Amino acid sequence: MPDILSSPVRSAARRTSIQVEPLTCTIGAELTGVNLADAARDEDLFAEIKSLLLEYKVLFLRDQDISRAEHVAFASRFGALEDHPVAGGDPDHPGLVRIYKDLDSPAEHYENALHTDGTWRVNPSMGAVLRCVESPPVGGDTIWVNMVEAYRRLPEHIRTRIPGLRARHSIEATFGAVMPEEQRHALKERFPDAEHPVVRTHPETGEKILFVNAFTTHFVNYHTPENVRFGQDYAPGASQLLTYLISQAAIPEYQVRWRWSPNSVAIWDNRSTQHYAVQDYWPAVRKMERAGIVGDRPF
Repeated sequence: MPDILSSPVRSAARRTSIQVEPLTCTIGAELTGVNLADAARDEDLFAEIKSLLLEYKVLFLRDQDISRAEHVAFASRFGALEDHPVAGGDPDHPGLVRIYKDLDSPAEHYENALHTDGTWRVNPSMGAVLRCVESPPVGGDTIWVNMVEAYRRLPEHIRTRIPGLRARHSIEATFGAVMPEEQRHALKERFPDAEHPVVRTHPETGEKILFVNAFTTHFVNYHTPENVRFGQDYAPGASQLLTYLISQAAIPEYQVRWRWSPNSVAIWDNRSTQHYAVQDYWPAVRKMERAGIVGDRPF
């Protein structure tokens, strides 16, 4: 098993006030000795946290008793914020999304799948800052997956085959799947499908990332002489290959699982990860607030 500390991504010189505890060998670290309200105002402190994020893919902090304004201010250091396509945003704090679930919440399972946020956008999310307001007494964890590692550890004959492939991503594949037909069509009109490389390059680290997930519907350029012999030979193995690639996110060796408590925070790099909100806590209450960050176009 590769050691995350041997990653080519290296953090800048660190302040002694921040303690970093890796949570697995491949992804995730818990930070102590830092307050995100301070990081929203301190350029050097923010730069240090961002460097750690590039290295560990997802960072966790506890006891972050920050206001909504401070939450938004910190997340905005990464870039412009975006609204959620279904939940919308907080009118008093643009860019902040409330994800509240309780006994009376409708039985919608938007989060209940491994996914990368917003790959149905031309510019998928760069990342997000998620804070727990209220947690269930047990359950309601979130899982993150290192998709750099998922690509790196593919069998060689597959890893060398997929660069150059492109795939279609659709909001209908998850959010739309649980909506009435009329509502689903309206959502699709607002957010048309997007096309992305199956293997994207991280714009800051240069790492190669397996970039398919629950929003991915099909390859768009698999029908080539290398893959298809005749005009009526419909891309043998394409759907099986895509299913196999999507399934790599379910491998536990690439994952970290976080148990929430009030005022705990997760910061993740959406470009290089997938995540899964475990919905095992009904009828308990789970209240989360998230600031999603606008990303760039994958290449």
